[in-house]
Amino acid sequence: MEYPIWGWAAFSAIVVLMLVVDLQVFHREAHKVHVKEALAWSIVWIAWGVLFGLWVWWRHGGQAGLEYFTAYLIEKSLSLDNVFVWMAVFSYFVLPAQYQHRVLFYGVLGAIVMRGIFIAAGVSLLELFHWMLYVFGVILIVTGGRLGLGYGEKMEPQRNPVLKLVRRFVPMTETYHGQAFFVRSGGKLLATPLVAVLVVVESSDILFAIDSVPAVLAISREPFIVWTSNVSAILGLRALYFLISGLLVQFRYLNYGLALVLSYVGIKMLISDFYKVPTWLSLSIIALLVGGAIIASIEADRRERRKLARAAEMVSPPTPAPYSSRRPTSDAE
Repeated sequence: MEYPIWGWAAFSAIVVLMLVVDLQVFHREAHKVHVKEALAWSIVWIAWGVLFGLWVWWRHGGQAGLEYFTAYLIEKSLSLDNVFVWMAVFSYFVLPAQYQHRVLFYGVLGAIVMRGIFIAAGVSLLELFHWMLYVFGVILIVTGGRLGLGYGEKMEPQRNPVLKLVRRFVPMTETYHGQAFFVRSGGKLLATPLVAVLVVVESSDILFAIDSVPAVLAISREPFIVWTSNVSAILGLRALYFLISGLLVQFRYLNYGLALVLSYVGIKMLISDFYKVPTWLSLSIIALLVGGAIIASIEADRRERRKLARAAEMVSPPTPAPYSSRRPTSDAE
């Protein structure tokens, strides 16, 4: 199916406009993003992704629409890991809350560029070398197994090789200077620790792209669908980060759900030459796996809270009846 140039241009123009408005209007001044603001922006970005998907469905047919929504859901689900990595990185660097949005803004821009490179490379490889399909499938299954077994959960920014390289060659200040990435001191241009945070955020996204791009390519080989679904999903990650960190939600079983998603998509790629899994079935399975993991996590937290409440009731002594200093009256009185 042919996707016109104007479609690419219109999508890109709208995304750039929304990003400019986000940075220059709503986040021009550094401030801590609270839950209400994060929720509002989450709704905006999700609404954008859904509306664009509906346009794809209307303009290019049901199959293209299903592929878009399935790829969007995969990227959105797998990108949740980014959120928890960002939490670890910001905690390690003790990054003030009011500067986190600026880092994530440029981090997301870098992620979009990297995804474009990975998507272009992935599509080209699959067109030139069909056997790469099996390589991607094995990568996804192995990654799913590692995620399910807990490998790579511990984030250690100090071991990031890109950060080590930057610190070796780029002079850096000891403290933050507002939301500036570079400052002049003693006639020299110095990087601030904000650059180090951004380097770790950007380099960690490369690892996530290695997982998510092959997963999306298993759903569609059409560059327009893969690109727009990836970008639409990534755009809402900043708001999602502030929403989750603000609510302090811990989805303890999410890794298992994502591990199953990766493994399923990997298997789907491996058997694609023998059996084509319907797109609607893939969308249903992925939604069930991710949604089930989140619901199970919430239910486990509720059970724990009820258990702790019952234990507290058993330990606490009974409350004595209130004492009344008034002498009871008799009938004779």
